[in-house]
Amino acid sequence: MDAIVAVYDDWGIGFEGDQPIAISADRKFFRSTTKGATVIVGRKTLAAFPGGQPLPNRRNIVLTRQNMQVDGAELAHCPEDAMQMTADDEQVFVIGGGLVYRQMLPLCSRAYVTKVHAAPKSDTWFENLDASDEWMLQEVLQSGEEDGIHYEMYLYVRKKEQ
Repeated sequence: MDAIVAVYDDWGIGFEGDQPIAISADRKFFRSTTKGATVIVGRKTLAAFPGGQPLPNRRNIVLTRQNMQVDGAELAHCPEDAMQMTADDEQVFVIGGGLVYRQMLPLCSRAYVTKVHAAPKSDTWFENLDASDEWMLQEVLQSGEEDGIHYEMYLYVRKKEQ
């Protein structure tokens, strides 16, 4: 299982349920990387998607404690349920939000992190993998600039998986 996330310089990922600064290259990378895979997403993050709908061309699993119905998605009520549901899936990505990342990151072996060099106000953060003893930077996948904002896309791996 892998995580995929865009973070700001302070490892913030969002404010009031939205992504303050979005880089189109990151969105394109996200689409191409997760296409055809299973994604695990929280209810609030799903609600922020266009039309509040599951992502197309992916198996969508919504991790929520609520009893609800989501057309085009399956529900998992705890991380263990999500793990069991995805046990036979070839590629699984945790795609947010903050609580889902906190619950699922310990189960991930890789993290695709786009670092957006900006510091908008955030109220939700991703774990700082640079400060973690459990993670190491393996590869710089891409770097660039968009609308005056620099970014890099990195692949981190869990050290014990090495």
